[in-house]
Amino acid sequence: MYEVVGVRFKKAGKIYYFDPDSLVIEKDSHVIVETARGIEYGKVVVGQKSVSENDVVLPLKKVIRIADQRDALKVEENKQAAKNAFAICQTKIKEHNLEMKLVDVEYTFDRNKIIFYFTADGRVDFRELVKDLAAVFRTRIELRQIGVRDEAKMLGGIGPCGRLLCCSTFLGDFEPVSIKMAKDQNLSLNPAKISGLCGRLMCCLKYENDNYEATKEELPDLGTVVTTPLGLGKVVSVNILDSTAQIELNETTRILEFALDEIVVGFPEVID
Repeated sequence: MYEVVGVRFKKAGKIYYFDPDSLVIEKDSHVIVETARGIEYGKVVVGQKSVSENDVVLPLKKVIRIADQRDALKVEENKQAAKNAFAICQTKIKEHNLEMKLVDVEYTFDRNKIIFYFTADGRVDFRELVKDLAAVFRTRIELRQIGVRDEAKMLGGIGPCGRLLCCSTFLGDFEPVSIKMAKDQNLSLNPAKISGLCGRLMCCLKYENDNYEATKEELPDLGTVVTTPLGLGKVVSVNILDSTAQIELNETTRILEFALDEIVVGFPEVID
C-alpha cells in the first residue's frame, strides 16, 4: 500500500497522486510538486489515504512542499503573463498566416516552459512560429494541438440544459459516448438536440446509460407475446424510465400499460 494525496492542477482536470512524504497535508490545501512538465502548483482534492499499487503510476513522486501566499501570488503573475503571451502569439500566427486557432496559453509554475494550446483542421507547420516565440520569451516553447472537446473544456460555457458545461466544472476525463446511447434512451437523433457546444455528442448521455441498459435487459422486446393479468397480449412499446410496457391485448385490441412485475413472457401453458 502507498500513502498518497490527490492533486488537481485545473478546476476540472485529472487527479494525480503524489507521495506526501513526511508532510501533513490537508484536503483543499495547495502544494508544490514536480511533474513531467516541470514544477507545478496544484490543489489537494483527495486527502491523505492509502491505495494499492494498481491505483498509482510508479515511481510515485513526492510533494516538494506545501504552498504559501508567495506561491499563490506567483501563480497570479503567471496567469497575467500568459494573457500577454496569448496576445503576442495571436499576432505571430497572423504574421505567418497559419490556419490554426489559439485556445489558451499556460506557464508552468517555475516559468521554465510556456504551453500554447491550439485547434486546427489538419497538421500545421509551426516551426517558424516556435522560433519567433522562443526569441520573444527566451524559454522552452510547446505548441499542443487539442480537439474540440478539450477546447470546450478549457473555454467553458453554457450547455443546452442551461447549466455550465460538465467538462469544465467537474468531469476529470472524457468518456466515450455513442449514438447507441441516445437510441437506448429514446432520445431524438437530431444532432442539434444531442450535441454539446463542442459539436460532439453530449457527455451527459453516458450518465444514466448503465441504468438504461440494465432495465432494457429486463423488459421484453417489441413484438413479444406476453401474459398479463388481463390475458395474452403483444408488446408495442416500452418505457425504460418507468419500467413499464404498453401491451396490445389480443381479445380486445386495447393497449394498456403494465408494470414489469405484472407481465410474463410467453403463454400460460409454458409458464412454470
